Amino acid sequence: MKIIKYLFFLLLLVIIGGAVYIATIDGEYQVEESRVIDAPDELLFDTINEYKTWEKWGPWMDESDDLIMEYPKKTSGEGASYSWKSETQGDGKMETKKASPFTSIDQNITFVTPMGESKSDVYWKFEKIEGNKTKVTWGMKGTQSFMEKAFWATQDSTVSQMLRPMYQRGLEKLDTYTKEKMKEYSVNVDGITEHEGGFYMYTATTSSIAAMAEKMAQMLPAVSTYMKQNNLPQTGMPFTLYNEFNPEQGTTIFSSAIPTREKVVTPKESVILCDFLPKQKVVKTTLKGDYANLKEAWETGYKYIADNGLEPDAKSPAFEVYKTDPGIQPNPAEWITEIYVPIK
Repeated sequence: MKIIKYLFFLLLLVIIGGAVYIATIDGEYQVEESRVIDAPDELLFDTINEYKTWEKWGPWMDESDDLIMEYPKKTSGEGASYSWKSETQGDGKMETKKASPFTSIDQNITFVTPMGESKSDVYWKFEKIEGNKTKVTWGMKGTQSFMEKAFWATQDSTVSQMLRPMYQRGLEKLDTYTKEKMKEYSVNVDGITEHEGGFYMYTATTSSIAAMAEKMAQMLPAVSTYMKQNNLPQTGMPFTLYNEFNPEQGTTIFSSAIPTREKVVTPKESVILCDFLPKQKVVKTTLKGDYANLKEAWETGYKYIADNGLEPDAKSPAFEVYKTDPGIQPNPAEWITEIYVPIK
């Protein structure tokens, strides 16, 4: 009996000693990872702010085959949330506490475990850097309960060490997802319509087709600056007028133009001129997406013309109107370009 008492007393000492040791462990933890992504901060913010996108890039999707996502009515912005259930990964819930476009998002995450509920703070930071790139920082911090500290004391790694690879993988998947979203585009032939025309300021040049974008990047700002310096109102979005286009030789003569209210007489030495676009019947095609898809949009428009027995008006040049300013909307998937081909 004495041996049993001694053993019981020894076990009690071990339990008390272990409890004291666990109680002295610092339960504070924080894990944080950053990645520079070649995408605008607005797109990244909107993607993370909308919980329904998380299943497209969330790293835990790789860890479980039985994950069931549940969404309430509100899935983006302050007060938004989503929850999940999984026999292998456990249940949980995420809720947005604060969303500051396009700089930060604060969230709370709750894990339901055999040891009870575990709550942590999740945070996102978005920092614009050179060009169209954004530094995205994803972090989580919290305080472990006594039982959580006891559990992690038996593991080969800490909670931060376990989460770090998952956060790295999540940011990598977010990078891939946003780049694919930026490539999305659509081409739609709106059909026959009438373009109202009007006066416009322009500058023209002869160019290889390959060098068009580079030259246009200089020409449109020159027209815009001239108009501002001379207090000329801009009455529409910029456009390119294709005076001549020879794909076989790879050359073009084009004008970079901005609509204005009335006829303007410019000095003889000025490279910025004024002209008039007549009211005319056209076939309109709309591209939503990167300018890299313009070739397909033009081909789609001309195919519509051929398929419907229409004939382009060779005396009136075709043109494309840029309805979206890339300086204001950096996501190429949101750019809208309207193509007009005059017809007889």
